[in-house]
Amino acid sequence: MPLRSAFLILSSDEAPLLEHSLAAAVGEQFDEGLVIDNASSDATAALASRHGVPRLRLERRLPYTEAMNAGLRSVEGDAIAMLQADTFITPGYREACLRALWQSGVGAVAPKLLRATGPRPEDRLEAIDAAGMWVDRRRKNGLAGHGRRELHFHRAGEVFGADGAAAVYRRETLEDCAVLDQVFDENMPGWACDADLAWRARLFGWRAWYAPDAVVHHIRRYSPSTRTGMSAADRRTQFRNRYLMIVKNDSPSDLLRDLGPLLLYELLAAGYALLRERELLGGYREAAARLPEARKRRRVVQARRRVRRVPFGMQPPSD
Repeated sequence: MPLRSAFLILSSDEAPLLEHSLAAAVGEQFDEGLVIDNASSDATAALASRHGVPRLRLERRLPYTEAMNAGLRSVEGDAIAMLQADTFITPGYREACLRALWQSGVGAVAPKLLRATGPRPEDRLEAIDAAGMWVDRRRKNGLAGHGRRELHFHRAGEVFGADGAAAVYRRETLEDCAVLDQVFDENMPGWACDADLAWRARLFGWRAWYAPDAVVHHIRRYSPSTRTGMSAADRRTQFRNRYLMIVKNDSPSDLLRDLGPLLLYELLAAGYALLRERELLGGYREAAARLPEARKRRRVVQARRRVRRVPFGMQPPSD
């Protein structure tokens, strides 16, 4: 029986980009679509109306985690494509992702994201933005293939997880991974919520698959090479959320096995924060403040854990 497909596009006053990303999504003939209007005051509503796509109006600006959770509760598809206003899918995207989802145990599909500076064809770069994402033995998340030439990562294969810029999930997987009725953890808004979901899905026995024939052009506002351009608050949030992921998802045996790389990284990170970015030190305090809620979620996650070990650092074939 074919999977019913749905797409979600989040727009936060991004009408000039949404004009292109929404048209591309509508052209793929999904069974259902929804624009998540994140308290926008621009032409987001008019664009949704013009394309005949329902709109979920959020009355106040919400973090990605809360906004996407609201959208997920509002659609009924069996396969859900999560998109943003700055992601522009290409013809064949829907079919390529649905084919990948039919593989045994696959709950998420990571498309091939290519870098772009804008929504038009002339804005596209011949470089990979992401061929999926990974969490490594230091518990650092990153983008597979980021910055490599477009011709690389042309073979499909298993990957740790899908980057949140554009991902397709089985509804069954999302419902299975929900903790306290939340797919994305609203206790850790901002950076790394996609890595947290990917890690949790792995713990619950789901696989992720990289589909290079599902191509998306993406305007990446943050990458490892542009980190210094982030606000201090965003860098601190990224720093904090890594610890919250570890608290919820890690196990004593895994931590012990990777103790060497972890301790070395922690020493280097603390030294860097002390000497170069003292604003990061507040991330320790913020993580401690959110620790009780993280522990509550940990009890749920660990009680439902189905696998002993997860494949830290897994990336798809590069050539």
